[in-house]
Amino acid sequence: MRLGVNIDHIATLRQARMTDEPDPVQGAVVAVESGADQITLHLREDRRHIQDEDLFKIRCTIKTVPINLEMAATEEMKIIAQSVKPDNVTLVPEKRQEITTEGGLEIVKNKDYLKDYISEVKISGITVSLFIDPSLEQIEASKDVGADAIELHTGEYANSKDIEKAKAEIKRLEKAAQFGKKIGLKVYAGHGLTYKNVKPVARIKEIEELNIGHSIIANSIFWGLPTAVKRMKRLMLEAREEIKDKGV
Repeated sequence: MRLGVNIDHIATLRQARMTDEPDPVQGAVVAVESGADQITLHLREDRRHIQDEDLFKIRCTIKTVPINLEMAATEEMKIIAQSVKPDNVTLVPEKRQEITTEGGLEIVKNKDYLKDYISEVKISGITVSLFIDPSLEQIEASKDVGADAIELHTGEYANSKDIEKAKAEIKRLEKAAQFGKKIGLKVYAGHGLTYKNVKPVARIKEIEELNIGHSIIANSIFWGLPTAVKRMKRLMLEAREEIKDKGV
């Protein structure tokens, strides 16, 4: 299982003072040196954290692991992606006043637009993933519009305060992951995952990759970024070993 480290909140801290530190590019380098399998960053329309220059510098600096650009499905972002050529683009919904991404992208109601949009992005040699809720209808629509992969939104699970609700959400994620893989999509997951809740998601064998940001960056304040990345990666790999031991 791969770990994509989302570096957005290094930039959030920098933007709080509108200065030049901490540097997200340096953070990306340290994350890769510490075991990250991918660098993920979200260039938002409002530029609240990651800036265009960060994206360009990271594309020029990080050569050993893929760059995953999260972005809205807008013309502006398409032009940027075609220019920078990240390895993968993950299309996400955006609302200007939201604290973080709230829910998955609506594919079913936007199939015609997304089909054309994805086709144009892929011409540049970029693979495309869609950040969606674990809905079979949305997964099937993702296949129809030409996505290479889906990233299942784990927020409902991560935010569950009730144990039974959390278990039900894991079952929902398992069913979604199994269906996605069955119809030929690569399956990833992320949102709200922490050191305390990551293992049940990491045990879903159809999920190939987790993209995690806030928890890693938050805990790096106390542990340092190398340790924060290594601890998360270790938990993920332990979870995979656990399902092997059970013969799953």
